[in-house]
Amino acid sequence: MSFQKLDDLGHKLEALEHALAILGADEATHMAVGGGEKRAEAMSALAGMHHARATAPEIADWIAAAEQETLNEEQQAAVKEFRRQYTNLTCLPVEFVERQTTARMRSEQLWRDLRAKNDWAGFLPALEGVVALVREEAALRADVLGLDPYDALMEQYDPGNRVADITPVFAELKTFLRDFVPEALAVQEARLTKRPLKPLSGSYAIEKQRELGLAMMAAVGFDLTHGSLSVSHHPFCGGVPSDVRITTRYKTTDFLSALMGVLHETGHALYEQNLPKAWAHWPLGKARGMAVHESQSLFVEKQIGRNPEFWRWALPVVERHLGETWSIDDILPHVHRVERGLIRVDADEVTYPLHVILRYELEQELVSGRLEAADLPEAWDAKMRDYLGLSTSDNPADGPMQDVHWPGAAFGYFPSYTLGAMMAAQQWAALTRDHPSADEDLAKGDFSAINNWRREKIWWQGSRWSTPELLERATGEKLNAAHFTDHLRKRYGAA
Repeated sequence: MSFQKLDDLGHKLEALEHALAILGADEATHMAVGGGEKRAEAMSALAGMHHARATAPEIADWIAAAEQETLNEEQQAAVKEFRRQYTNLTCLPVEFVERQTTARMRSEQLWRDLRAKNDWAGFLPALEGVVALVREEAALRADVLGLDPYDALMEQYDPGNRVADITPVFAELKTFLRDFVPEALAVQEARLTKRPLKPLSGSYAIEKQRELGLAMMAAVGFDLTHGSLSVSHHPFCGGVPSDVRITTRYKTTDFLSALMGVLHETGHALYEQNLPKAWAHWPLGKARGMAVHESQSLFVEKQIGRNPEFWRWALPVVERHLGETWSIDDILPHVHRVERGLIRVDADEVTYPLHVILRYELEQELVSGRLEAADLPEAWDAKMRDYLGLSTSDNPADGPMQDVHWPGAAFGYFPSYTLGAMMAAQQWAALTRDHPSADEDLAKGDFSAINNWRREKIWWQGSRWSTPELLERATGEKLNAAHFTDHLRKRYGAA
């Protein structure tokens, strides 16, 4: 029975994916610097083994035969998603996957070292190598999938995403934000004039912040028996559903920076921990793309973590762990702080999409060859000046070197962040229609009904539906950016 052959193969592929995920998480958190070269070799070999096994020619016959077998609806969906993944995987030869994995790993390792030194010249050759491989990948995928090169890259992160659909939405959002950022800043200034900002004490021991983060993770639903919290250069959620690895980075002067990072990554982790376990070894049991994943992380960070009602419950928790007493009126100006800044991961809800749109535009230029890696600092600075009125001239560490994505060859990923923010706002709107007492629940620290809604509508669905289908089934409508702009106006605009 060919379905059974695919099922057996899925278990073997899952084991290799598990090993790669844990090795990758360890490399980013605990591995000694001197272990980098051999770790890259090991992961390259494993990635090659996984790719060779996942793209074996006989799998095409198994899929075709399974499609003719008598299967239930769920099994049919599983085979359909297996075919989609197989088609995407067979775009790339094993030799290329190994070559790219080695280049990506070495580039990431260099980036960690050289970003701290603001050494663009030292990093540039590695990035140029990655960009060349990304262009090669885009051409290989475009040829097989019948898509434009950048669309072919986005397809790997969010099936169905197309430049033709995204660019007009982003252009509209960019127009809105150019007007709204000054408005939000003016509203904020007026409020601070009436009630001056109470400063953070600026003395937060890392261990106390870590304990606070763990307490928040557990409260919002993270299963600490199947996951952990570590430190890394760039916050991420990695590992596997049975062993989720969350990381953050700490500032002893500001507890909110790490806490919001933890809440964001916990949103990712909740999705992973609640995927359909029976299908964990099939593509069907995996998360449905990065925009959906980002919608889950941003749901926790923004819709929950920056909701005033959440802080009515959270402030006593903060006091227990950090020994500081805050009123709701004093903490919210920090939680809702709007500020033009250089760093995407530290950006607020209002300015964040402009950071993403900047990268979305630049990486299309890089993939197409209209922009070379060597010209990135200048191009980045021009857009940063235009969109946020800031400059990264002579500061590549806070410009094109600030994110891990490009060093790691993740092109086509950035749009997912802002699409995820829109989807999160839409999900919150739908949830509060279905469950009007959601805000009251937050004020009590009760996340059960909220998580039950998300578990049923999003998490348990895995990859059964396309991103648009999943969103429409969960919320009752197609992607509607008005929910996001309404959310921003309500939280940050003039009363």
